[in-house]
Amino acid sequence: MKLTGAEILVRTLIDQHVDVIFGYPGGAVLDIYNKLYEYSGEIKHILTAHEQGAAHGADGYARATGKVGVVLATSGPGATNLTTGIATAYLDSVPLVAITGNVGCPLIGRDSFQEVDITGITMPITKHNFFVNRVSKLQDTIREAFRIAMSDRPGPVLIDIPKDIQTAVCEYEPKPPVVPNKKKDVSEAAVAEAVGLINSAKKPYIYVGGGVIASQASEQVLALAEKIDGVIGSSLMGISAIPTDYPRFLGMQGMHGHYASSMSLDNADLVIAVGARFSDRATGNKSLYAPKAKIIHIDIDNAEIDKNIEVDCGIRGDVKLTLEKIISSVEPSKKVDWQSEVDYYRENERRQQKVTGGMSPYEIFGVINECIDDDTVVTTDVGQHQMWAAQYCKFGKPRKFITSGGLGTMGFGLGAAIGSQIGAGGKSLLVVGDGGFGMCLNELATAVTQNIPVVIVVINNGVLGMVRQWQTLFYDKHYSNTILDRKTDFVKLAQAFGADGFRCTDLNSFSDTLKAAFEMHKPVVIDCIIDKDEMVMPMLPPGGSMADIIVERPGE
Repeated sequence: MKLTGAEILVRTLIDQHVDVIFGYPGGAVLDIYNKLYEYSGEIKHILTAHEQGAAHGADGYARATGKVGVVLATSGPGATNLTTGIATAYLDSVPLVAITGNVGCPLIGRDSFQEVDITGITMPITKHNFFVNRVSKLQDTIREAFRIAMSDRPGPVLIDIPKDIQTAVCEYEPKPPVVPNKKKDVSEAAVAEAVGLINSAKKPYIYVGGGVIASQASEQVLALAEKIDGVIGSSLMGISAIPTDYPRFLGMQGMHGHYASSMSLDNADLVIAVGARFSDRATGNKSLYAPKAKIIHIDIDNAEIDKNIEVDCGIRGDVKLTLEKIISSVEPSKKVDWQSEVDYYRENERRQQKVTGGMSPYEIFGVINECIDDDTVVTTDVGQHQMWAAQYCKFGKPRKFITSGGLGTMGFGLGAAIGSQIGAGGKSLLVVGDGGFGMCLNELATAVTQNIPVVIVVINNGVLGMVRQWQTLFYDKHYSNTILDRKTDFVKLAQAFGADGFRCTDLNSFSDTLKAAFEMHKPVVIDCIIDKDEMVMPMLPPGGSMADIIVERPGE
């Protein structure tokens, strides 16, 4: 049958089992939106308040479900407004297909109204991108974009479709959905080398990243830890890969990692990095990283091996398949002395935690843990609250912690929380700072209009907390432009958008309000007031090592 390009696009998305698309209309995509109207019974469109919110919505949907997220924007500013969201997905390896309209092919390169070279702009922040100059290529291009987005190391792909391609007519035949590339075989020699290192280790530490979640390899990590009597730590992106309450799990390590996790890595004689990329926030001073350890690095992306940390054994391959091969070959063992040493670090960590009885982050997240369950998706924005959530929130299943790690995108939170709730359903909690909330609060309109039951906890200290913390510790308390001193009333703001709003200044009211908010099944904003001098601890100074770790704020 012959269809227009716009209809081919929508039909092909449906062929790919896309059930929701996030976006914002404009002149260069009117034909696509006309077809979305006609096919509204088969594919749902979520109209956001801003294209960046749409990109973060598709991103959150992808992180929570493991499916490819889809976002649509018009040409020019619509397309450029997607770039922060695309870069966020790229740095965190999230499968995303971004579709943009453009001026007609005869007008390309003539500085036409709302024309921009979006493929050129996004080349460094996509796995691949396409400019479609013939309608006969459109269906295969869309299918290829999905294949690339979900294969190997996932990531975003952009398709730019000029307006005349959307109206041109071409033959179309339905096709089954594309599937990811077949997983490549793992080098047997590299596996044997890794097994030898593991069998020789007396203090093994397994370091999990987001690749464990992407590969659905959580069970394999647990099986390896049990067999070799090892302990487990994670990167920020690896949080929720391992149940928080699992006895061998020590939590996040790195700049703001758990003391016991970071100390155990620092004293391990073997680090097994699984689907992690050794970012600067995780390693600190690279020359002093894991100074006593041999390092095994397993990653789907060969470019990551030896990129940031030189390793003793690098294995390029799917982490789940690789771990299965390793588990079948390693010798079971018990390491009583190592477990005793780790328990010592855990005890030191417990002594560092101060219970004040007030609105401290530790106690706020204690209340949050009482109100969420294993199926609750917790999304964060970026800043101090993000690190507190990473340190204190408890998770029982993968894909329940949604956060911007690599790019650290303030303004990510609300769009991503909306997308993740649409994808996963059930309880959805957004934890956001007052600074980050100021960058994404326009998406309250989306949450209210779409009746998305997301509970938003604003950790409100009246400052840009993380930057101010650095100014306190490293810049002689020169608080340059980090004291917000805004007069915004978040309770009235929530009500103006059509949500419910509450303010809490003590733990009892916060507990009662949060429990009630989850029962409302609608968007709720809770303005949670905390001390501006609260800090995220522990902290490794930038470029520092475990010898430089700060465990309490000055004056305590």
